[in-house]
Amino acid sequence: MARSQAAGFTASPLQSQLIICCLVMLSLLIKSAETMNCSEPTTDALLTALKKNVFDQSEIRPVINLKTPTNISFTFTLYAILDVDEKAQKLNSFIWLNLIWNIEGLSWDPVECGTNKISLPRKQLWRPDIVINEFIDENKVPDTYYLYIDNTGKVMDDFPAHVISSCNLDIYTFPFDIQNCSFTFNSYQHTILDVQLSIARPVEKSLENSLRVMTTKGEWELVDVLAQKHTIPPQEMNISRDTLTYYIVLRRRATLYVVNLLIPSCFLITVDLFSFLLPPQNVDRSSFKMTLILGYTVFLLLMNDLLPVTGNTLPLINAFFSLCLALMVASLLETILIINIQCGSSNYGPLPRWAKVLFLNYLAKLVFLSKKPSDQNCDPEEHRTETKGCDPVVDTNPSEAVHNTTPTLQELRKISHALLSIRQQVDKHFKTDESADEWIHLGQVIDRLLFGMYLIFLSVSFITIFVIWQYWYYKQASLI
Repeated sequence: MARSQAAGFTASPLQSQLIICCLVMLSLLIKSAETMNCSEPTTDALLTALKKNVFDQSEIRPVINLKTPTNISFTFTLYAILDVDEKAQKLNSFIWLNLIWNIEGLSWDPVECGTNKISLPRKQLWRPDIVINEFIDENKVPDTYYLYIDNTGKVMDDFPAHVISSCNLDIYTFPFDIQNCSFTFNSYQHTILDVQLSIARPVEKSLENSLRVMTTKGEWELVDVLAQKHTIPPQEMNISRDTLTYYIVLRRRATLYVVNLLIPSCFLITVDLFSFLLPPQNVDRSSFKMTLILGYTVFLLLMNDLLPVTGNTLPLINAFFSLCLALMVASLLETILIINIQCGSSNYGPLPRWAKVLFLNYLAKLVFLSKKPSDQNCDPEEHRTETKGCDPVVDTNPSEAVHNTTPTLQELRKISHALLSIRQQVDKHFKTDESADEWIHLGQVIDRLLFGMYLIFLSVSFITIFVIWQYWYYKQASLI
């Protein structure tokens, strides 16, 4: 009965289609396992066999089952860093890309076909549509027309690329900055279900090869190469591309900017600092400082082309230059104040008592500028008192006064009164000179005090700027 039931079994249309599909897949697998045959060990025979098996399938991915993803092994070598444009936020570089993938079902016997590797035109084979997401300009390198395929079906495609890519440049620590630019590679159209990317060799090897072949020794140097494979959630695989990101770590060579910008600025601010040693009452210190400010302004205009221009952040070196210019201007204003005090001292009244106590007693000792003792004249009031009581021709005898009043005596009295007037004028002059000396001494104390404050502020500001420079430099290096 069982045998009769089996003999009477008939397959449905759906079952027949499944059987046919299985037979087709089985035939493809059997065909894929077979080695491609060549009629003779020559190039022509190999090309003839490839035309039958490969060339007619350049429009589709080289897989037996379309559900099987094509794995692209990827690596690149950085040949040159051509330019870094801070204003446009662009990196101009030249790289050499290397892609490796496999054609499923393709193989041949190297002995039978005469070679284990052959170069073929790119247009004859399927090639992955790998792009760089940061690419913002045209690739202007010459076209390369060939790639290699070996007897196991592995395809090796090497080609150059002139990459002008966008890069987020942070120039806050210019010229001691470190930049981290990225190259993000992925398929333009195929999702992760069709094309998958993998790193062909360690990034350390890519860094070593890049440093070995790099011939440009310009402003930037290659520090490190990092790679990251992005993880895609399973629910997004139907729409997401497999992505591989390389990070190019660059460091600016700061020697040019230190020699041309920082050292001259430090020299000029040092000259301005030591100009405080010039005596303002004997030398026109203000004209010297004005000339120094003018020279520094011209220096900044000439060196302006060396400074980066960008709208994101203000470089710390700009704050350094502004600080130097501000200190020079403050130094000039201080000189104007001191010259005004010392040159106008003869027109001022006596120095107020509080100013004498504060500046001439306490602050003068603080800045080591105590007033030296000088010869003091007696008080004019005392002179007038003494003069009144010291008439050289007073006669105590009234009876003889009339007889002693001779022309000689009268003349002597006139001379005595004239000398008294002269003495009063001299005493008044000495009193005025003493007041002027106090104002001049006040100017010297203020000048020395502001010089000390200038020196302290200059030292603290420069140390702070260099500490911030160092801190951000090491912070950038640690984040890479």
